[in-house]
Amino acid sequence: MLTRFPGIFLLALALTRPALPQTSPDIQKVLDRLDRLEDENRKLLDEIRALRNELQQPRAEPSASAAPAPVAERLDVQESRTAELAQSKVEASQKLPVSLTGMLLFNSFINGKYGGGAEDPLSAGRTAGAATSGATLRQTVLGLKFNGPDLPWGGKASGSLYMDFFAGSLSPGNNLLHIRVAALDLAWKNTTITVGQDKPLIAPREPMSLAQVGVSPLTGAGNLWAWQPQIRIEQRFSLGGDSGLRAQAGVYQTSETYSSLLPPYYAGTLERARPGYEGRLEFFHGNETRRIEIAPGFHVSDTHVTGMSVPSRIVSLDWLVKPVAMVEFSGALFRGENVAVLGARQGFNILPSGAAIPVHSQGEWGQLALFPASRLSVHFYAGDERDRAADLGTGGATRNFVYAGNFIYKLAPNVLAAIELSQARTQYLGSGLHLNNHYDLAIAYLF
Repeated sequence: MLTRFPGIFLLALALTRPALPQTSPDIQKVLDRLDRLEDENRKLLDEIRALRNELQQPRAEPSASAAPAPVAERLDVQESRTAELAQSKVEASQKLPVSLTGMLLFNSFINGKYGGGAEDPLSAGRTAGAATSGATLRQTVLGLKFNGPDLPWGGKASGSLYMDFFAGSLSPGNNLLHIRVAALDLAWKNTTITVGQDKPLIAPREPMSLAQVGVSPLTGAGNLWAWQPQIRIEQRFSLGGDSGLRAQAGVYQTSETYSSLLPPYYAGTLERARPGYEGRLEFFHGNETRRIEIAPGFHVSDTHVTGMSVPSRIVSLDWLVKPVAMVEFSGALFRGENVAVLGARQGFNILPSGAAIPVHSQGEWGQLALFPASRLSVHFYAGDERDRAADLGTGGATRNFVYAGNFIYKLAPNVLAAIELSQARTQYLGSGLHLNNHYDLAIAYLF
């Protein structure tokens, strides 16, 4: 055996050496040393056999007397594993990692008689109809996130693409996939350049809702939301500690949608897209537990219709206040004219004389979010948009006020259940105030 090699080798070496005059004690010492080497080899072999036997035996089960891990600790472990799974990558053709993300969303809903036949009415309709109910998966969201290569001067490229099935018709067999938001970010330490499709730069926030996902919550009720192509640049400045400034500027493609007040024979004169120029300056202070953010902004563009230019001039203010970890208050407000280019209700009107005039509007929304437990969040939000009656024709809406509340509970780290109740109160010229209630039960699986 190889383990006996050292002893045999020494013995052979001793026998092959030239004969030297040795006394009997010298030979005995050599033999004693060989015996010790043999003993050490046997001990080493015994240890190796013991280790092999131990490795071949099955691992011992945990002791029955060991106390199970606390529920909160096991939940943390499960959430950590879910987060690890969320980082699973697939390789794109350019050998860069891509992450699949999104939300499978099921909604079951009931609408009042002024719902206008919509699944998620943004306002109360002008005329009454039958109450409606149903279920849909149209608001399911699919997303891709990617991390690109390094850029010169220490930069990094990254991006995302989110789509849903809210295009097409209400028929389950005609739900079309379309782009919601997308972004390609070229980021350096203090500067980021972004190209893509998103909300207006001056309206980055929105309420939390699983009932209204196909369009932003409070659309037409104080929340400027239109997802449009744009390019932005952001410059960050540190003010020391947890404080700083974000200066943002961008060019935004406006949404020149057909106004319900626009006579049909003027429709062909409307230029469907125009460049808009936006700016926003945000001050922030704090951390994840306690934080404040506040930002004024502006938008400037012009609508071209009937050979005339209708100005769009808007100022805004948005905020987030988090005094403690369990409470958060956020919102936004705006004032201006021809605000429909950013997703508001009414932008301009054409008078009987043929003159095109902007509709003057103002709006605001706010949300109070509570986090009483790790699995539960509660959201109360409301929004209001008011248009100047003198700028509207008969049938125009002078006010749209919506308020809502929801409870969102984590059935599992990536499974959510939510109940939401809301009411839209819309005031029309000539027909008064109309109300519509909306009830929604949502189940979401995040992946």
